[in-house]
Amino acid sequence: MTLAFPPMARSWPELLGDGGPAAETEEEREGFFGRLRDSLAKSRRALTEQLALAAFDPADDEAWERLEEALIVADVGVPATAELVRRLETRGEAGDLTPALVEEVAAMLGEPGSLAVAARPSVILVVGVNGTGKTTTIGKLAHALRDRGRSVLLAAADTFRAAAEEQLEIWAERAGSDFVGGRRGGDPASVAYDAVEAAQARGRDVVIVDTAGRLHTQKNLMEELAKVRRVIAGKLEGAPHETLLVVDATTGQNGLQQARLFGDAVDVTGVALTKLDGSARGGIAVAIAHELGLPVKLVGVGERLDDLRPFDPHDFARALLAG
Repeated sequence: MTLAFPPMARSWPELLGDGGPAAETEEEREGFFGRLRDSLAKSRRALTEQLALAAFDPADDEAWERLEEALIVADVGVPATAELVRRLETRGEAGDLTPALVEEVAAMLGEPGSLAVAARPSVILVVGVNGTGKTTTIGKLAHALRDRGRSVLLAAADTFRAAAEEQLEIWAERAGSDFVGGRRGGDPASVAYDAVEAAQARGRDVVIVDTAGRLHTQKNLMEELAKVRRVIAGKLEGAPHETLLVVDATTGQNGLQQARLFGDAVDVTGVALTKLDGSARGGIAVAIAHELGLPVKLVGVGERLDDLRPFDPHDFARALLAG
């Protein structure tokens, strides 16, 4: 089913607090929405194929049960599913349930958050388990910031994986950003400290700090991340200004648990949701927003440089449910 919703496509200036939306054409907005819709195709099919949303009968208990099951399969999660069904039951709408479902999912995702990059330099600490797409997300974010006039410095504070530093340095070159690394096996907090110091000396606008994500050493990892955060805060008042958790959508409810663990350690301020393409678990965004109160700020829908975009709750809800 395709409903005639107008294109929304939240812009980078809105995310970065630069004022009004950028001058994007309707074709550009629809182009991104098309990629988002394609990325959520499996999640949408899992949610809607077995549901008669176009002729929903609120008096049919089995219809409600099928809706609950579909939401849980799509990793919306039990608490968020229960709240969503409660809201829909309160509305008591018969007929096509899709517009109401889109509206309530968008409402549960909450108001779109901004990215705290007003300070100079602003420090963005990026956390998440290995394999979620952290480094790629950082590179794409640096590219987007550079395109919008920000000077950027990338810091490789994952000093235990040589590949992580090499990959980030390549991204720094592609994005036209400065790069600060450290010796193999060195202190990640020292790299973060040096990066902030370098950004101050060079007059850079934004520092993005990559970190390790080895959950098999969970306690040590969380202590290490907490230390990195303390050192950054000690070097620059108010920093880190943003702590982004990168969540791989294909991990489903594991992503929710990751958000809890990292949130306890480093006070996560927002989520970047990646790898939506090929996943039937796009509902995890709703679970994270509802259960943890964390805004999804960025969404990745592919491998292209411009496939990292500001998260728009309404666009996401209609791509997930209406197509």
